[in-house]
Amino acid sequence: MRRLIALLTAAPLAARAHDVQAELAAGPALGWGSEWWVVTLLALSLLLYAAGLRRLWPRAHGARRQLARQAAWFGSGWIMLVLALASPLDGVGSYAFSAHMVQHEVLMIVAGPLLVLGRPLALWLWAFGPDARLRIAAGTRRPVVRAAWGALTAPLNAWLLHFAALWMWHVPACFQLALANNGMHALQHTSFLATALLFWWAVLGREGGTHGRGGAIFYLFTTMMHTGALGALFTMSDTLWYPLYGNRAQLFGLTPLEDQQLGGLIMWIPGGLAYLIAGLVLCARWLRAGPAPRTAEVRP
Repeated sequence: MRRLIALLTAAPLAARAHDVQAELAAGPALGWGSEWWVVTLLALSLLLYAAGLRRLWPRAHGARRQLARQAAWFGSGWIMLVLALASPLDGVGSYAFSAHMVQHEVLMIVAGPLLVLGRPLALWLWAFGPDARLRIAAGTRRPVVRAAWGALTAPLNAWLLHFAALWMWHVPACFQLALANNGMHALQHTSFLATALLFWWAVLGREGGTHGRGGAIFYLFTTMMHTGALGALFTMSDTLWYPLYGNRAQLFGLTPLEDQQLGGLIMWIPGGLAYLIAGLVLCARWLRAGPAPRTAEVRP
């Protein structure tokens, strides 16, 4: 197994050998900022949401409290995205696996559910004028668009996509390729965030749907189990999964193996606790709301 890992990671290690030494000598970049396209997308998402909120607010009337609550959720999620992608955490994540895990967890289990609760798609649509809004809405009603969206947001499919993204990107060859290549690193983060949004939409945005309340708890529980299992593998392993990190973590007083084990604990304990808390919050909401509405039986 060790030979296989070494073979799969040889190319990125060779490509970055001298760069790693230079980075160790310089130390991690701890400033704020990110790639131009990340900053652009973050700014555009916030501006569109604010424009939609401003246009919809006068029409909301009795729903203003709910709209304000959604805006607070979205704003909180947007701040978490900035912290994950444009704060010093991003620079530290290239030196310490544990910091990288914090970054991923913020994307998937903090920013993800907050953004879903903010219902951004509707607010972004309201940012456009009436004619453009009608054309966009008409486009989303096309059969091919509805079929694609339905397939992506089906609870089982969303769960499988998130599962696949999480485990695939932590395969040593894939993870080290993301470390060695900025484009692959961006793709890794995009897939984590996108599949997390689909997963949290299946759990938080489709209550009472085909899979109902029990389905939401099932998907939360199974995700808690498989992410915890991955974290436990990192924590209990005596083999270094990602040699490309080298001795970077020594800048923070950690050996490479200690850094890996700490990252595993972060995924295992706080990560699992987040899914447990989400399940308890959903159960509390359902208890306050009373029994779930039943679909009327249709007799022939």
